[in-house]
Amino acid sequence: MARIHLMPDHLSNKIAAGEVVERPASVVKELVENSIDAGASWVSVELMEAGLQRIRITDDGSGMEEEDCERAFFRHATSKIQNENDLFHVRTLGFRGEALASIAAVSRLSMQTSTGEVAGTKIELEGGKVLEKGKSDARQGTDIIVDELFFNTPARLKYMKTIHTELGHITDVMNRMAMAHPEVKFTLTHNEKQIFQTNGRGDLRQVVAKIYGMNVARKLVPIEAETRDFKVTGYVAKPEVYRASRNYMATIINGRYIRNIPLNKAIQEGYHTLLPIGKSPIVVLNVEMDPILVDVNVHPSKLEVRFSKEKELYDLVQGAIRGVFRTETLIPNVESPVKKQEKPKSTQETFAFDSVHREEAHEKREEAVDHLLRHSDPGFPHQQDEVLQEMQADFQIEETKPSEPEAAPEPKQVQTPAPEPEENRVPTMYPIGQLHGTYILAQNEEGMYIVDQHAAQERIKYEFFRDQLAEVDHEVQELLVPITFDFSRQEALKIEEHKETLEAVGLFFEPFGANSFIIRSHPQWFPKGFEEEVIHEMVEQLMNEERIDVLKLREEAAIMMSCKRSIKANHYLNQSDMFRLLEDLRKSTDPFTCPHGRPIIVFFSEYEMEKMFKRVM
Repeated sequence: MARIHLMPDHLSNKIAAGEVVERPASVVKELVENSIDAGASWVSVELMEAGLQRIRITDDGSGMEEEDCERAFFRHATSKIQNENDLFHVRTLGFRGEALASIAAVSRLSMQTSTGEVAGTKIELEGGKVLEKGKSDARQGTDIIVDELFFNTPARLKYMKTIHTELGHITDVMNRMAMAHPEVKFTLTHNEKQIFQTNGRGDLRQVVAKIYGMNVARKLVPIEAETRDFKVTGYVAKPEVYRASRNYMATIINGRYIRNIPLNKAIQEGYHTLLPIGKSPIVVLNVEMDPILVDVNVHPSKLEVRFSKEKELYDLVQGAIRGVFRTETLIPNVESPVKKQEKPKSTQETFAFDSVHREEAHEKREEAVDHLLRHSDPGFPHQQDEVLQEMQADFQIEETKPSEPEAAPEPKQVQTPAPEPEENRVPTMYPIGQLHGTYILAQNEEGMYIVDQHAAQERIKYEFFRDQLAEVDHEVQELLVPITFDFSRQEALKIEEHKETLEAVGLFFEPFGANSFIIRSHPQWFPKGFEEEVIHEMVEQLMNEERIDVLKLREEAAIMMSCKRSIKANHYLNQSDMFRLLEDLRKSTDPFTCPHGRPIIVFFSEYEMEKMFKRVM
């Protein structure tokens, strides 16, 4: 008797739905992508109980004609792909014809849609089966309601997390959609309460301000770089703004939010030693390329992609980020606390409040300035200064927390390789003393600086050792006494397997027992006193990556030596030593962080100090 049989359609549809519809956020993602593909200028997402009870997506897109309405719910029904060649030139977000069929298979779904020219169509489905079909109003666009998600797959439903967790996933999807398409107005409501909205004006910086707040938006640096195959635009946050998670690095390829480990690594390498170890930056990168260079058909949810010129893109992103920071002054400015404004509690109310209040403040300020110029005594210019100061305090929210920045700075176009760093990024600082033998206090006409002396000398020595190690050739240093190494069996086998790779970088392991080896020589660039540490690092690279990155090892050796040989805390310096250290720091390529990413300089402006001491109000 035959044991192999064909599964019924309803069962295969449920299995297929499991790949596409993982949770409510998956439904939101797929349906919003359909709205964007339909050319919508606004998309509304309404949720009940984080989408488990209801998800409603409404848009003003092109809509569908009656004959396409039912066909859209067939598996693999698509308007995007006609032949195999189209699969390698995908410019739309959806193309496989799986989303609607998969969502309908595990929910109770209704849809109204119209092209706006004739009467629209309404269709209702349950578990993928059509229950009713008829006419609807002629409003252009589509309105889809997904009720009781996973009602017929209770095993899937029990794996859903808390309402708060599921809502968090949906919010994350909407955030990334908004960053990928700032030209579309997005609205997200939960249980009839608005939690997110963008204006759809096409300003990416305004979208980032909505998502991460104005404190982050103020610290964004525009970036632009281009090669024959790739164009990269977007924003990178200054190194003083970072997070513990990599989720704040948003990469968008041809309008599609994606996850790509090498691209994230390129971003991290672009920041290089500007970030603390284990921290990640806030970045929004938009990459435009010929669709033939990217394969978006490698993951059911289309989150992961594969590039055909990955190394070129990696180098472009890394070089562009390094280049833009070599033209920026990256000294954190200590700001005094500002008077808190009384604001509504909810996030959406805060956004609305700030926007309205700011517009009112603009109008009032223009009226006040006009009145001041017309009525103040020209013989007493200080009168104007006093009134302007009072006005600035009255309308301080306009200056300190605008809801939407008016205009982003002009993007700085950067080509790889990165340009040479600009001079005078750090002004001349005159030492006035030392705090606890650890921090140098300095001043100039702008204000006061606090400099971490150990971090400053680490940066100076790191750049010296880095340049010295980079110039060393492949000569080896013979050892008077060989160094013995004991490894695990797995490590020993790996060393034997990659013996030629190790010899190519100047390491000749000779067997010396079961899992032991000796080294009689090593490359001349090895830092004295740290030879064993560098060799162990090489073996670790070999175990994890099956290759040895000599440039990375030299980099780490330079960091190691700079840390060991720099002055420590509680080391008191005289005036000339402090001034010499500050001058050497100013000449560094990146004088703002130590090799481990910790800040070196903190700045207190004269104005901020006067505010702290209430000399100005």
